[in-house]
Amino acid sequence: MSRTAAAPQRSTLGQFWHKWRLHLNVALVVIPLSFMPHYFAENARERGDAGLGERIVGDIAVGPWSLTLAEPLMEGPQPAAGQDIKSFNAALCNACVNQVKATYLRIGKPRSLRAAGVIFFGSGYRMFAGLPIPARTPVDSELWITMEGWDGSMHQASIPLSQASPATIAWLKTQGNTP
Repeated sequence: MSRTAAAPQRSTLGQFWHKWRLHLNVALVVIPLSFMPHYFAENARERGDAGLGERIVGDIAVGPWSLTLAEPLMEGPQPAAGQDIKSFNAALCNACVNQVKATYLRIGKPRSLRAAGVIFFGSGYRMFAGLPIPARTPVDSELWITMEGWDGSMHQASIPLSQASPATIAWLKTQGNTP
């Protein structure tokens, strides 16, 4: 007498898994891989391998020194800690890296060094600053750069905000500020 055991019946979920497991496993590998180019591009930008940012504003002479100003991302200010913050990157000229003690950024002319604005942080070859942009900032405002030297000298320069960040001007217009 031969005894044959009947094969156990699989559930619907078991049948689905048995039939589609290869496809589902491939999808679990391919979907994250599709995001890798964006991930590597973001890392290169943040490390500085892709330059100072998406948009280079240009070289700005500040007294005897100069710096290259850039927007890391071509977008308007982003909300952070109850304020709208616009990020800027900068790099000092090679000759003035050892001469500049601090670099500040502000909308509107500073009254004194104590009100010079936000300070750039990082090395002189790649500095970062987060500038608060009030929603009621006039669209014809100027961005002031103040540099303080190790010898105690202080130099200032300004550029129109529209030249420094057209995306910020567009953002200000959406906030109700018209020229």
